[in-house]
Amino acid sequence: MTEKATPPNPPSGSPAKPSTLIAGVYTVDMKVFGDSRGFFFETYRKSWIPGGREMVQGNCSFSSAGVLRGLHYHLKQADLWSVPVGAVRAVLYDFRTNSPTRGASQIVEMGQDNRVSLYIPKGVAHGFLALKESYMTYLVDEMYDNSDELGILWNDPALGVDWNAGPNPSLSDRDRGNPKIADIPVDRRPPFYSEP
Repeated sequence: MTEKATPPNPPSGSPAKPSTLIAGVYTVDMKVFGDSRGFFFETYRKSWIPGGREMVQGNCSFSSAGVLRGLHYHLKQADLWSVPVGAVRAVLYDFRTNSPTRGASQIVEMGQDNRVSLYIPKGVAHGFLALKESYMTYLVDEMYDNSDELGILWNDPALGVDWNAGPNPSLSDRDRGNPKIADIPVDRRPPFYSEP
């Protein structure tokens, strides 16, 4: 097992909390304002994440209960996830070959019962299981590039992750066909890690 991360501290006043399992990952506790009519919360400020770049594209996805998306990873972009409606079990795996926490995994429960955003640096594989109908928004720091959509088979034993997804989660054809870690060529593995 890898050593625990020793992440840099976020700026003073930032709600971001560095992961002790995967270097460069942060959770951000959301300050929610709401009443019987609904709610509001701020999901992102560039200043919250040490070394964070400007987010340049926003996306959203809707998933039915039992949908599993992932694991995906990028060589070019970082993600920031938020789940305003529903509940998901986010799964992360540090796939960066020179990371101090290489091979570490982390599970983060997100959604209406745990209002957090999740910052995922490039090279960290990520996916989620929708525990109920869920709406996710995510920001990325690079424009969409389909050549940067890479994946790892979600149930590869080398991940050491128990998704608690049951025997038949709902998967896309793409995710069902993702390779195991052992079958991913060296030139498709993220080689980088740098402190922010």
